[in-house]
Amino acid sequence: MNKINTLGELKKSGYKSTSIKDELRANLIEKMRKHETTFEGVHGFEKTVIPELQRAILSRHNINLLGLRGQAKTRLARKMTELLDEYIPVVAGSDINDDPLNPISRFAQELIEEKGDDTPISWMHRNERFFEKLATPDVTVADLIGDIDPIKAANLKLSYADDRVVHYGMIPRANRCIFVINEIPDLQARIQVSLFNILQEGDVQIRGFKVRLPLDMQFIFTANPEDYTNRGSIVTPLKDRIGSQILTHYPEDIATAKKITHQEANSDKTQGSAIYVPEIAKDLLEQISFEARESEYIDAKSGISARMSITAYENLLSTAERRCLLIGEKKTTVRLSDFMGVIPSITGKVELVYEGEQEGAGNVALSLIGDAVKTMFNASFPAIQKLEKQDEKTPYHDTLEWFFAESGFELMDEASEKLYTTTLDEVKPLDELLDTYVPYIPKKDRYFWKELILWGLVEYNKLSKSRVDEGYQFKDTFGNYFSNL
Repeated sequence: MNKINTLGELKKSGYKSTSIKDELRANLIEKMRKHETTFEGVHGFEKTVIPELQRAILSRHNINLLGLRGQAKTRLARKMTELLDEYIPVVAGSDINDDPLNPISRFAQELIEEKGDDTPISWMHRNERFFEKLATPDVTVADLIGDIDPIKAANLKLSYADDRVVHYGMIPRANRCIFVINEIPDLQARIQVSLFNILQEGDVQIRGFKVRLPLDMQFIFTANPEDYTNRGSIVTPLKDRIGSQILTHYPEDIATAKKITHQEANSDKTQGSAIYVPEIAKDLLEQISFEARESEYIDAKSGISARMSITAYENLLSTAERRCLLIGEKKTTVRLSDFMGVIPSITGKVELVYEGEQEGAGNVALSLIGDAVKTMFNASFPAIQKLEKQDEKTPYHDTLEWFFAESGFELMDEASEKLYTTTLDEVKPLDELLDTYVPYIPKKDRYFWKELILWGLVEYNKLSKSRVDEGYQFKDTFGNYFSNL
């Protein structure tokens, strides 16, 4: 089809023009009939957001995606281009992507009138049919809709009363395209008013000119619920003109969150071959985000972006890689102590409430890691009661007795794999706990699980953990108390 170069050839081919909303609808129907995946690569929305989005497209609606940061709103909007035709014909040289069979601009109409079937056409790929604008308070009507261009008037020697002096804004230039306005509440109310006509009647007017451009657009807006109170709001008449408002959400389970992180993490190929990451470490990493969304120190309204887990995973790999480089080893396994390397990924991505500010961002990050450890510990091992009967033997009795008798040990940050595994193997009761409660785990994961038990016992105050120069020291709580004295 894209070998056709003139209007006459296009007519002979039998090509029929369709609006962008009908185009999206038709291609979605075809995909659904063939049971093909729509919005591939967006995880966790299969039974919630995506069905609502499909209904909105079938209804030919403009859409508002409402959700907290890091909930794939822009990703969904970009994925909609996959439902467009691969190529569409455009009048060559048109500023607003005129349809050769239905031109709307003066330029295209005069060109077709002059050249007829010899009118040149070009072909526009669907990837070029996506326009995006971040709503900021300095956006003007001229930016979005258009304005008079005095330089054009001077060069063409035209009066300001001539519509040929108009410079089209972003919206007319996105004719026959998907146009996304991110963070719509940040747009000033008077600018939002300028969108009324284009949403309802499908046309724009520029500076009082009687230029009615029946634009063909698919609008998608994104907004954060917090913006409605903190920075601005969507004016009611504009909301009334948006066909569907769809609520997005964060992953609802660890498995989905891991899938997103693995897909989006920007890890080097050498890291993938040199660093082994136990599944429990991946689970623990995602659990940190789940704990953050429930933390009393963090403003839940601001949200915890999926980007926190993604960058934390990248930092986790880099922490292990750095150890390899320093000690001259070629391969290593992620350790629980490596999680201290993800703290910078947490502190920059959470909004603290007053109590959190008092604690400090670093301490809040440590608290989140500790809470995640407790959750993962409780999921696999017997609960530790706050009150225990005297002389009652618990599953952790032998481990605690070992620390009481041996005065503990140190796990150094830059310990070799051999020293790391040898040190943990000395604590024989840990093997008994693993064999009893998680016998199914891979052999390569056992040492991370051993650390998890130790960190879990620390969180329940059964052991003490203190930072030494280049590592962590684990001791019996009473031994640590006496040594401090």
